[in-house]
Amino acid sequence: MAVVLAGVGAGTINAVVGTGTLITFPTLLAIGVPPVTANISNNIGLVPGSVAGAVGYRRELAGQRERVLRLLVASVTGGLIGAGLLLVLPPEAFEAVVPVLILLGVVLVILGPRLSKVVADRAEARAAAGTAPARDGAWWVWPAVLLTGIYGGYFGAAQGVLLMAVLGIGVSETLQRLNGVKNVLVACVNGIAGVIFVLVVELAPTDWFGGIEAEIDWLLVLLIAIGAVAGGFLGASVGRRLPPLALRAVIVVVGLVAVTVILVT
Repeated sequence: MAVVLAGVGAGTINAVVGTGTLITFPTLLAIGVPPVTANISNNIGLVPGSVAGAVGYRRELAGQRERVLRLLVASVTGGLIGAGLLLVLPPEAFEAVVPVLILLGVVLVILGPRLSKVVADRAEARAAAGTAPARDGAWWVWPAVLLTGIYGGYFGAAQGVLLMAVLGIGVSETLQRLNGVKNVLVACVNGIAGVIFVLVVELAPTDWFGGIEAEIDWLLVLLIAIGAVAGGFLGASVGRRLPPLALRAVIVVVGLVAVTVILVT
C-alpha cells in the first residue's frame, strides 16, 4: 500500500512539477529494496504516470506539435545516453551531481521572469532586424533539453524542474503550455530509459554497477504504475488550475525539498 500511495504522490507531482522520483525512490529504499533495483524499477513504474500526465495536458499541447517533435529528438537522445551512463557508472556518482543540478534548476526558475524578458527583448530585436526567431526559442534550448534528457535517463529526480526552468526562460510561451510539453518530454525520457533497462537487465543480467547485480522487481513496477497513473491525471487537473506565480512557487519549493531529501538520505 505504501508503494501505491507513493506512486500516486509521484504521479501527481510529476504532472505538476516533475520531482516524483523523490517520493517513490526513498520509499523503496525504506522498505529494504536495494538502491540499484529501486532506481531501475522506479523509473519503469513511473512511465505510465508520465504518459497519463501528458494526456491530461493534451489541451495545452494544442498547436505545439512541431515544437514537441523537435525537442523530443533532444530528449530521447539524452535519455539513451543517460541510461547508458547508469549502466556503466557506480551508483554513488549521482549523489554528488543531483543536488547541484536541482539547485541550478531552482535558481533558474526564480530568475525565470527576468531572464525570459531578456530573451524576449532579444527576439524582438531580431524581428526588428528582419531575422526570423527560432521556433523553439533561444538557440540553447535544444542542447539544454538534451542535457536534461541525459540527467533524466540517469536518475530523473527533478528532471521536470530543470526542464521547466529551461523552457520557461528560453521559450516564449505560457507556463501551463510549457508544462504540457514538459510532461511529454519526461514521459519519453523515462520510457526510452525504461526500455534500455529492461533489455539490458533482463537479457544480460550480469554484474553491473561496480559488482552489484541489477534486477527489476516487476511487482514494485506494477504497484508504482497503478498509483502513478491515478496521480498523473490528478496532477494534470490540479496543475492546470494553478496561476503562473503559484506554479513557479511550487516548482521552487519542491526543488528545495528534493535537494534536502537527497542530502539527508
